[in-house]
Amino acid sequence: MDNEVYFSERQKFKQWWLWVILLGINGLLLFGVFKQLIAGQQFGDKPMSNMGLLLIAGLSLLLTALFYNFRLETQVKKDGIYVRFFPFHLSYHRYTWEKVSRSFIRQYNPIGEYGGWGLRLGPSDTGKALNVSGNQGLQLEFTNKKKLLIGTNKPAELAETLNKIGQLKP
Repeated sequence: MDNEVYFSERQKFKQWWLWVILLGINGLLLFGVFKQLIAGQQFGDKPMSNMGLLLIAGLSLLLTALFYNFRLETQVKKDGIYVRFFPFHLSYHRYTWEKVSRSFIRQYNPIGEYGGWGLRLGPSDTGKALNVSGNQGLQLEFTNKKKLLIGTNKPAELAETLNKIGQLKP
């Protein structure tokens, strides 16, 4: 088996508005922890307990760390396409070319077709999606009629690679 990687891409969440929201919430909660636990003043009109405030701040920081560590990794090899959405997939999922009836690059509407970014399940006519940013992706249609869209920020390079190995099947 040929394990040479012809194409590789690693993507992370880059939406500025997501980071503004997460960092804003963290900043507010850390300010509350400082004000209530260190300065000894209540935080808000109806302050929660110190333990509750620490718990909520900790969960918010963990959620931010989780989003920071999300990544979509795609590899194209001779025997198929390998995809992993870390931390949900600890190992790569392999989709062999024999099970792919069509594969092509397309523009899509992340919110309209799949309800956003991440591990997404769209209506039956669009299938599943793995995406973290942008609106370009590799559409795979399988011999069992299922579909998978894999988001990419390198559509031209991916199309060129698939074309070179004879797997661009419009």
